[in-house]
Amino acid sequence: MNKQNQLDLAEYVIQKALSYGADAAKVNVSNSRSVEIEYRDRNLDKLSESTQNSLSVSIYVDRKFSNHSTNDLRPETLDRFVEQAVAATRHLTADPFRHLPSSDLYPKNAGVDLEINDTNYKQVTSEKRQEIAKLVQEAALKQDKRIISVAGGYYDSHFLSTKMHSNGFSGSKEGTSFSVGAEVTIKDGDTRPEDWEYVSIRHLSQLPDLGKIGETAAKRALNKIGQNKIASGKYSMLVENRAAVQLLSMLIAPIKAQALQQKRSYLDGKKGQKIASPLLNIIDNPLLIKGMASRWYDSEGLATQKRNIIENGVLQNYYIDTYYGEKLNIQPNGGSTSNVIVAAGTLSFDEMMKSMAKGIVVTSFNGGNFNGTTGDYSYGIAGFFVENGIITKSINEMNISGNANLLWNQLVAMGNDTYLYSAYQRPSMLFDDIHFSGL
Repeated sequence: MNKQNQLDLAEYVIQKALSYGADAAKVNVSNSRSVEIEYRDRNLDKLSESTQNSLSVSIYVDRKFSNHSTNDLRPETLDRFVEQAVAATRHLTADPFRHLPSSDLYPKNAGVDLEINDTNYKQVTSEKRQEIAKLVQEAALKQDKRIISVAGGYYDSHFLSTKMHSNGFSGSKEGTSFSVGAEVTIKDGDTRPEDWEYVSIRHLSQLPDLGKIGETAAKRALNKIGQNKIASGKYSMLVENRAAVQLLSMLIAPIKAQALQQKRSYLDGKKGQKIASPLLNIIDNPLLIKGMASRWYDSEGLATQKRNIIENGVLQNYYIDTYYGEKLNIQPNGGSTSNVIVAAGTLSFDEMMKSMAKGIVVTSFNGGNFNGTTGDYSYGIAGFFVENGIITKSINEMNISGNANLLWNQLVAMGNDTYLYSAYQRPSMLFDDIHFSGL
């Protein structure tokens, strides 16, 4: 199915919905293909390929609203599908806040190519995919005899989607993504520590050195040998860039309109106020070339734009969607994140670690919870104990706890090591006086 086919199909469904009595409708049509390959211990363990066509329609009737989806895109079945969707919506309870976005908020012009589609995708062969997975696996396997299992993985996908609203919006986008990595398990006495390394990119040509991916996964697992707890107390905390996304979620979730409207946000009413260290600067940039979440319009069809979220520790913007924006009486600006970019600092990871008299390097968060209403958090962690700037032991099964209001004001340094293989691009971060529970 090509772009024009999708546009024609979306137009057909909207006209049918209106003819059956809908006041308004929006349609999403998509086609996707994905391939996944995994080599485990030098054997091909997984090889899967899937292709999917789908259509979803949202119906608005007398302020009543419903969503419906189908994979059967034949016109003769879609007619009945739409008729039943409109009829079913009439039985729901009216909600005065349900409506399509204002057409004033839709994109006015197509912008520059955001390069989210690798035009060479169709030239990627099955042999090439398997070769990549095997190379990553082999690079990990050869690192140490204590490695007992390695899974080298490869995944790619291609999609074409079209969105159309009955009040004038129409847009299509096409994109690709590639993920490559390894999972490594080692023998450490009676335990089996494991770790991983994966990267995700838009274009296959962006892949870093495959050997380095496998080597990093193996070293991360080997570094877990001898893990144990240390005494409870307050320590400096250096959060590795890969793990820092867990902390960022404590900032992003409470500044979304749903949390604000439902009074489940500790950041409600804090716009324009200092909520973090002046070192913290975050922008949301949907127009990043080759970004993993780049887009000209969001899931509601709203035009996207680059915006400051936190500037020098001051909260600048909330994420406001149409529905909850209506309830809050706030103009929508897009209710979901795109490329969340945390400004880097000037210090290397090693420089930050050497500044720690007694501290803990956090390499992963393992479970836990966060209360968006109060800001209280508690997370399990694994990593390393640092004394006088030197790693002295590997640790796990410890917890950090506290309140997000305090945590972000305990931020004392930002690394220069931005993690680029994600929609959340963030450096390592150093915090002072974090409470750890252990022995």
